[in-house]
Amino acid sequence: MAAISSIPFAALRRAADWRPPTATAAVGISGGVVLNARARRGSRSVVRCVAATADIPPTVADTKMNFLKSYKRPIPSIYSTVLQELLVQQHLMRYKSTYQYDPVFALGFVTVYDQLMEGYPSNEDRDAIFKSYITALNEDPEQYRADAQKMEEWARAQNGSLLVEFSSRDGEIEAVLKDISERAQGNGNFSYSRFFAVGLFRLLELANATEPTVLDKVVLAIIYLFAYFLFFVVFLLNKLCFLFNFVCFLIFTSKNLFFIVFFVDTRTRKFIIIQLSECISSLATMIASKTTPIVFT
Repeated sequence: MAAISSIPFAALRRAADWRPPTATAAVGISGGVVLNARARRGSRSVVRCVAATADIPPTVADTKMNFLKSYKRPIPSIYSTVLQELLVQQHLMRYKSTYQYDPVFALGFVTVYDQLMEGYPSNEDRDAIFKSYITALNEDPEQYRADAQKMEEWARAQNGSLLVEFSSRDGEIEAVLKDISERAQGNGNFSYSRFFAVGLFRLLELANATEPTVLDKVVLAIIYLFAYFLFFVVFLLNKLCFLFNFVCFLIFTSKNLFFIVFFVDTRTRKFIIIQLSECISSLATMIASKTTPIVFT
């Protein structure tokens, strides 16, 4: 057995009095983790992990709790059940990555809320519930009401034809609708929801555009837009197929040319080259006719 050398008592005393230095490591990025290691006398180092929650959206339970803290009075169960369900659904819409507030969405929600709470006993409580509801979602209830009122006033001054042709006119509401249209086409964040759909149909209702003839015009405009998109897709597919056939023809022709140059006599070679030149000229004519730009009237 190996011998153990003697250790001075002074060294043992210094080792017993030694304490590791306090070490703190922090990651200063949002959503990161902060580590804090601190030595304590007579105990091991304690490591504490604290999650930085700056960019983490609140949970459904947090939104419900915010609503209950803001409005503390009891709500009749016939209204409370529906309000809680709407709050959960709108929480999921609100914190979706593609969500972006717009006045049409606000008009849809205000319409649903006003119709739902139409028979509520107190108008003051109804307004207070609305403010608590929107505030719990970290949004501005005054903006919801103001934007919904602007949309209603604008729609009452329109008719079916003017409502469909908003993109050709200038104005505050027209600019809002143009922005929504561009975002819906993929140029920004857009998330379709039932409140947005209710807002659109509310605009049609206020503009007296619910008659079958007016709705037929709206549907026809949508059908024409879809047909144009479908025709454009078919046109691109046709071009791709033609390009693929042309590449295959070039590959096949290159192989034949190699055979002609090295394995065919001069007379036959001249005849084949003449035929190929005629084929290439006809192919060039075909390409020119295929690439003629399409003009829509």
